[in-house]
Amino acid sequence: MLQSFKNCFKIPDLRRRILFTVGLLVVYRIGGQITVPGVSLQILNDYFANTSGTLFGLYDMFVGGAFTRATIFALGIMPYISASIILQLLGAVIPHFQKLQREGEEGRKKINQYTRYGTVFLAVAQSLGVGYFLENITTQGGAAVAEPGWAFRLATMLTITTGTVFIMWLGEQITEYGIGNGISLIIFIGIIAELPYAIKTEFDLFLLNQGAGKNIIQELFLVALILGVVAFVILLTQGQRKIPVQYAKRVVGRRVYGGQTTNIPLRINTAGVIPIIFAQSIMFLPGTITQLFPDSMIMQTLGGYFSMQSKFYWSIYALMIVFFAYFYTAIVMDPNQLSDNMKKHGGFIPGVRPGPKTASYIDRIMTRITLPGAIALALVAVIPFFVTQQFNVSPSFAQFFGGTGLLIIVGVALDTLQQLEAQLVTRHYDGFMKKGRIKGRR
Repeated sequence: MLQSFKNCFKIPDLRRRILFTVGLLVVYRIGGQITVPGVSLQILNDYFANTSGTLFGLYDMFVGGAFTRATIFALGIMPYISASIILQLLGAVIPHFQKLQREGEEGRKKINQYTRYGTVFLAVAQSLGVGYFLENITTQGGAAVAEPGWAFRLATMLTITTGTVFIMWLGEQITEYGIGNGISLIIFIGIIAELPYAIKTEFDLFLLNQGAGKNIIQELFLVALILGVVAFVILLTQGQRKIPVQYAKRVVGRRVYGGQTTNIPLRINTAGVIPIIFAQSIMFLPGTITQLFPDSMIMQTLGGYFSMQSKFYWSIYALMIVFFAYFYTAIVMDPNQLSDNMKKHGGFIPGVRPGPKTASYIDRIMTRITLPGAIALALVAVIPFFVTQQFNVSPSFAQFFGGTGLLIIVGVALDTLQQLEAQLVTRHYDGFMKKGRIKGRR
C-alpha cells in the first residue's frame, strides 16, 4: 500500500490533482478560523461549552467547529446539502423536477443551477438567523456582540453567505480538477479536524481516572472496538444484492446489439447517512428548545427524557432511523421507473415478466434488504451511547465509534480511494491491495 501511495506521486496528472485537492482543503480550514467581525470569541466559547446533545452540536460537527466559533464559514456546506436534499425530494412529487432528472446531462446541469440558487437563498436566511442568535448570546462575561443592530446583522449575513458560496465553489473545483467528490471531502475534513481534540480529551480523561475505572487494557479494547466498528461500517456501505438482468438480442442492419447478461446492484444501505441526519435533527430539537426555558420545570423534565443520557432517547432514535431508512429509500429508488427503463432497452429479469411484475419483484427485494440495512444503521448510530455508558469515554471521542461522523468518514474515504485506485489501474500501476480488490473499482 505504501508503494501504491508513492506511485500516486509518480504520475504528474494525479500528483497535481492530489496537491490541488489538499491545497483547497487547507484554504477551507484556514477560513474556518476567521471569526465574523464584531463577535467576542471568548464569550462564544463559554456559551457553547456544552452543545454535544443539541442541534448546535450536530451542526458544528459537520462544519468542523466553525459554527461555535462564529467564523465566516459558520454555515459550512450545509445550505448546499439542504438544497440538494430538498430538490431530490421535490423530484419525487413535482413533474417538472422528475422530467429534469430523466433528461441526462442537461437535466443534471439545470438541477445543479437550481441547487446553487437554493444554496444562496438558504444561506441568506440562515445567516440572518445567526446574526439574531449571536446578538442574544450573553454570559456572565457580557454580550457576544458589542454593537448589536442592523449594521451587524447585514454584515454577518453578507460575510457568512459569501463564505458559504465560496465553500460551494471550492467543492466544485475539487470535483472538477482534484480527486474525489469536493462537497463530501469538505464535510469529511471538517469531521476529521475534530479527531485530534477528541483523542486529547480521551487521553486527559485516562490520565485523570487512571486506576479508578480506567486502565490500559480498557483503552486497548476501545481501539480494537473502533477498528471492528469501522470494518462493520465498510461492509454495510459496500454490501449489495445483485439482481441478474438479461438483455435480448436486437438486429439493426447488419449489426447485433444486446444479448449480454448484467446485474442491478441494490445497496443494503441505499439511504446512506440521511436517515441518521433526519433522526438526529428531530431528536435534538426538544433538547435545544428546553435550553431556551431554563426556569420551566415541565420543559426541564421533558428535556430529561430527550437527553443523550436517557435510554428512552436512544430507543426512539433507533426506531426513527429504521423509519427514515425505509422512507428515503422509497423516494430515491423507484421500482416502476427502473422496470420501465429495463423494458425500453429490452432487458428482463430471468423468470420474471417485464412490466408491473418486474417492478413488484424489485420492490419486494428492496423491502427485504432494507430491513437488515436499517437495523444495522440504527446499531451503528447507538454504539456511541453504549461506549459512553460502559467505558466512561468522553462524548467527543465516543462520536467516532459510530453515528453520522463515522459513516461519512468511511463513505468518503472509500469513494476517494476508489478514484485513486482507478487512476492507478488506468496507468498500469498496481492498486492499493494485492488481495481483496476494492469493490466497485472503475
